[in-house]
Amino acid sequence: MKNIRTIIKKEWAEVFKRRVVVLIMLLVPLLFTLIPLVMLGVMSNTGVGGDVSPEMLAQSGSMPGDMETVCVGLSGNDCMQVMMVIQFLLMFMMMPLLLPITIAAYSIVGEKTTRSLEPLLATPITTLELLVGKCLAAVIPAVGATWASFALFNIGLILVKVSPGVRAYILGPTWLLGILVLGPILAIIAVNFALYVSSRVSDPRMAEQVSGVLIFPFMGVILAQLAGVITINIKFMLLSIVVCALIAVGMFYLGTIIFDRENILTKWK
Repeated sequence: MKNIRTIIKKEWAEVFKRRVVVLIMLLVPLLFTLIPLVMLGVMSNTGVGGDVSPEMLAQSGSMPGDMETVCVGLSGNDCMQVMMVIQFLLMFMMMPLLLPITIAAYSIVGEKTTRSLEPLLATPITTLELLVGKCLAAVIPAVGATWASFALFNIGLILVKVSPGVRAYILGPTWLLGILVLGPILAIIAVNFALYVSSRVSDPRMAEQVSGVLIFPFMGVILAQLAGVITINIKFMLLSIVVCALIAVGMFYLGTIIFDRENILTKWK
């Protein structure tokens, strides 16, 4: 653990000197928090959809089947907000994918360009400790920013007078599983992928751009949700957690194979 903590401190000392990293870590969570707050605030205070009951939404076919249970006891306006906040959940879960890439993509290639990678690999630190340290150095700030945004979002819901029923849904198991459990796992996957890319390119900006392709599968989930192909509920979250956890473990195992120390020291110039 001492070696891992040392790597984390070293990474933060170097990465957070870059102004662009700090700006991204601040502006992206703020933007992703304000957009849904403004939209929900407008809907709550203008009464959009107040003349439409949940039963009418169900009969029109615009409501997913499992939403009928969620909307029990809610007004038409609240039910429409609950249906809309599903997209906001995906927005919050996008943060653990976007934020750590900026840090992780620079992690290896940055050290290659500054010639600090070889001395690091020459130390007694194991490959697994190196990977875990660099991974946590990117995951911790990203997950921390996501959780802070979620907390700020819930405070904002009270300030813009969103109804208790909508707030209760946002603090329900679907959202909590997505934000508190699946989010960190997605961050780990994103960081490991960015580390793979970073280890094979020679420019930090190229590493960030190539690592960004990881967002496309997530965009596919958003489009599938909008098209009604999948429904974001507790079952979906639990299945996603299991699948993504297996992927994360597999990527760590693959990482220990890719990061061959002798090959890195002799060929990665």
